[in-house]
Amino acid sequence: MSEQSPPKDLYSALGAGPLDSLQQLKDKYKQLALKNHPDRLRGLCSSEAEAGLQRFLEAEQAWRILGDQEARSQYDLRRKDDNSFTYACRCGGEFLITGEELSSEQVLKQGTQGNEEEHEEDYRGAVVCCDTCSLSVCVSQSPD
Repeated sequence: MSEQSPPKDLYSALGAGPLDSLQQLKDKYKQLALKNHPDRLRGLCSSEAEAGLQRFLEAEQAWRILGDQEARSQYDLRRKDDNSFTYACRCGGEFLITGEELSSEQVLKQGTQGNEEEHEEDYRGAVVCCDTCSLSVCVSQSPD
């Protein structure tokens, strides 16, 4: 087998997100590896077997990086783009969330205070953990 380039997003290769714990990533990797292992793909038509093998290889590559805390931190730093938001934590670490992750989170209803009439607006929200300590913050975004 030839060495393949890693998938665009290692988290999506595992069906996970950057806020998942190491144990959650490991569990998702094991599920994918068991489901798509080449030994389990015997007897399938060649296109199904090839697609399963590709998913297996992508999961393997993703776990190799995301399963190592130092490599995961470096990957997370490289994956930052113009659409990511960071905030410094008091411990010196940082909170990081991308716009894509924020928009995929749940919609929250929040009322505004101070008016005679109370208006409800939808907000996208997520709890984001510091990459160094156990502190977390709730990040919300108003709809466009």
